[in-house]
Amino acid sequence: MSGLYAIRRIFSTSAKVRYSGGTLWHALGWSASKPVFGSTLQQQPMSSQATYETLSVTCEGGLRIITYNRPEKKNAISEKMFEEVVVALKEAADDPNTLITATTGAGNVYTAGNDLKNFRQMSVTEIADLLIRYFNAFIDFPKPLVAVVNGAAVGAGTTLLPMYDAVFATERALFFTPFSSLGITAEGCSTYTFPMVMGHTKAIELLLFDKKVSAAEACKLGLVTEVFPDSTFQEQVWPRVRAMTKLPPKSLLYSKTLCREVHRAKLHEVNIAESKRVAERFGARLWPDSDSYKEFASSLPPLPANIKI
Repeated sequence: MSGLYAIRRIFSTSAKVRYSGGTLWHALGWSASKPVFGSTLQQQPMSSQATYETLSVTCEGGLRIITYNRPEKKNAISEKMFEEVVVALKEAADDPNTLITATTGAGNVYTAGNDLKNFRQMSVTEIADLLIRYFNAFIDFPKPLVAVVNGAAVGAGTTLLPMYDAVFATERALFFTPFSSLGITAEGCSTYTFPMVMGHTKAIELLLFDKKVSAAEACKLGLVTEVFPDSTFQEQVWPRVRAMTKLPPKSLLYSKTLCREVHRAKLHEVNIAESKRVAERFGARLWPDSDSYKEFASSLPPLPANIKI
């Protein structure tokens, strides 16, 4: 069992699906530094010290919840949200009163992934830098990280799941990485983590051929720790997550470090390569004739000479 997946066993004794059947919600709208814990964790509700436009962040009893808060846009990740997630994760890492951090989505969607209106006013280099910083924030996050997937998870909402230490999903969640149909390439270190978690052929189905998978399928693939009935999802999941805050902090932190540190340098390497290629693909679509795009593209490894397209 890989280190990326093994740590989830610390939080869950079983990865079995707890339901049978169910209807998937699929209206995605695609047409249109190390912490030091004090002796006692903060027990009173407190909101985040930072101010966010696209997130809702709360902290209570050792649990920090970061909610993607653009429900009118299916929680699509705007340029602002990319930046704010980086800040929110750093705030969680630096806060001695935060032991467990969870992400979820407002409304009935986890996240629709990258907002298709992004990057119009950015250079290719700026796009790459933003993506590298965003995914690095997950690679380097030192504390236990839990995904509470309350609905559809598209793009980075799916590719980042191996970076989490537990993933709990509603039965109606749908996981989708439509990179090829969007004319871009895989990101979130998924070209490294997906084959490790689920094997090469299953990873290729998702990353190259746009396969959509249900919560039950995602659980079998190792992307999801446990699936819950939608009708009781919120009532069942949050007590589970809050119970994690009662575990000995240093034991959690040492175990996570031991599981993750062996992969960290490689994840950074993969992230840089993936993010640059994603930026190049956006550039090819938005500014194919610009000198800055051509210069950036020429700095990346070309396809092998024997491949003709």
